[in-house]
Amino acid sequence: MNVIGLMSGTSGDGVDAALVSIHGRGHALRVKPLAFRPHPYPPLLQRRIVEASTSGTVAEICHLNALLGELFAEAALGVVRQAGLRPGDVHLIGSHGQTVHHLPKGVWERGIGEVRSTLQIAAPAVIAERTGVTTVADFRSRDLAAGGEGAPLTPYAHYVLLRHARRSRLIVNLGGISNITYLPRGGPLNAVRAFDTGPGNMVLDGLVQRLTRGRSMMDYGGRLAARGRVDRRLLNELLAHPFLQRRPPKSTGREEFGEPVVARLLTVQRVRQLSPADLLATCAMWTAQAVGDARRWLRGAVDEVVVGGGGVRNRTLMRYLTSVFDPIPVKTFHDLGWDSRAFEAVAFALLAYQTMAGECANLPAVTGATHPVLLGTIVPANPHWMIDVCRRWGKFPRR
Repeated sequence: MNVIGLMSGTSGDGVDAALVSIHGRGHALRVKPLAFRPHPYPPLLQRRIVEASTSGTVAEICHLNALLGELFAEAALGVVRQAGLRPGDVHLIGSHGQTVHHLPKGVWERGIGEVRSTLQIAAPAVIAERTGVTTVADFRSRDLAAGGEGAPLTPYAHYVLLRHARRSRLIVNLGGISNITYLPRGGPLNAVRAFDTGPGNMVLDGLVQRLTRGRSMMDYGGRLAARGRVDRRLLNELLAHPFLQRRPPKSTGREEFGEPVVARLLTVQRVRQLSPADLLATCAMWTAQAVGDARRWLRGAVDEVVVGGGGVRNRTLMRYLTSVFDPIPVKTFHDLGWDSRAFEAVAFALLAYQTMAGECANLPAVTGATHPVLLGTIVPANPHWMIDVCRRWGKFPRR
């Protein structure tokens, strides 16, 4: 099947669209990249998404849901054009959507118990309507319903595509929130461990946007942080954050590392008279050290570290990460033949493929769910989708 994966991270800076060809069944899959295309949001829209995630009205979130559906559909059609194909050549779309809130710890409701919730917007019905391709979305809710955190979900793709028979790998994703996946050498699927480690690009980007009054959206290449020095006092305070001390399974988002944290850091900067460069250097080291310290929750040695996500382009962050793991070698997804920008989008293409194949792709040992579940909600593109799918998987004989 030719499958498109659509991913927008917690930074809310745009949609990544990856088109891949997937062959096989079970966990023995072959995935061939066909095209990748980033679709950045305009800066004003990014700010609207960030604000909606913390203080948006029902009307604003309702509107953004439809608007982002249109943009996700544009991103899908764009990557199809880039591959030199037509929409009819694509069999399936897997859309993560845009997370606006994530409450994996839940809220206690009398008579029901703890209710976990998460909300990703970008209406899949709009995507299916505009592209004419069956779309799978809302991947996290089913795992939450089964008692899990709903995250992280990409470890399944890490296992399928990046495991090694002779080397234990620690896969690090430096996204808006950083997370890790531990792949023991030659280990089975149930041996995989993964969880969010805490701060990532979300904090660094938020600081730059506030420090420059919106003139810059990020610290390009980590150039600003490279001019600063790590403030050890502040770093030690940041490393005491409660989320970093919590045992896995655990996941987080803008609720814990969003605007309130950025505001507090800026207050500390003013009180202690830190330069902007020192503040960014300290927070870059916070991200790197939080990833390194997460090894306390792993059982087994790490032979190599493989890093992906937008943070790979921050050379200062990568330098700090390399120093934290020294002498363990630190590689990038590119070194393994994958585009680090595209991998998460590829992961949701893979998850959508498995959903249509009837394969459970959550990892209960990772998310905390009580059992494996099929992920996602299927939005058919046409009334004959079930017959088409069943024929593709050999359930119905061809007429």
